[in-house]
Amino acid sequence: MSKRQDVPGTASRILDVAEGLVQTRGFNGFSYADVAAELQVTNASLHYHYRGKAELGEALITRYTSRFGQALDAIDRAGDAAPVKLAAYSRIYADVLRQGRMCLCGMLAADYDTLPDAMRSAVVLFFDASERWLVRVLEQGRADGTLEFTGSVVEVARSIVSGLEGALLIARPYGDVSRFEAAADRLLAGLATSPARHH
Repeated sequence: MSKRQDVPGTASRILDVAEGLVQTRGFNGFSYADVAAELQVTNASLHYHYRGKAELGEALITRYTSRFGQALDAIDRAGDAAPVKLAAYSRIYADVLRQGRMCLCGMLAADYDTLPDAMRSAVVLFFDASERWLVRVLEQGRADGTLEFTGSVVEVARSIVSGLEGALLIARPYGDVSRFEAAADRLLAGLATSPARHH
């Protein structure tokens, strides 16, 4: 059994604090000392659960990717039309911004060149999974006539991820969620067909 499984409460609290720090400062903008200070524990106690910052970072991405995947599964279970699913997808990003944070993997992508290899791979896997989900939604929308676009579904999926991550980044210094929402709405509105064409 790993040490992380021995005391899941403490390990989870470490991840919670570190996640907030990465989403506001970036991976290179915090240290174990910052996490230890917030939790009022020693650096040694952090190392008990995560040997080093690279291991902590990898655990952060794994947990974030899992939560993001659960959110996408919930959207799928609702069984809505493709445009509604895309709107729900963009709200995941808006909700992060409302908390005064950025997408964890978006922040890590900005630090990509300085990340350990395992973290780099995990960041790419996060975006790949997101794009695969979007591809399925876009294919659904094109099949039932609720979405219309040119180019491959993969290209469109990538443009959605890039557009939303970019909109999040630009809205951040303004502290204005409506700025992000306006950009996201415009991006997605370009894919939706008029109701009359759904039949």
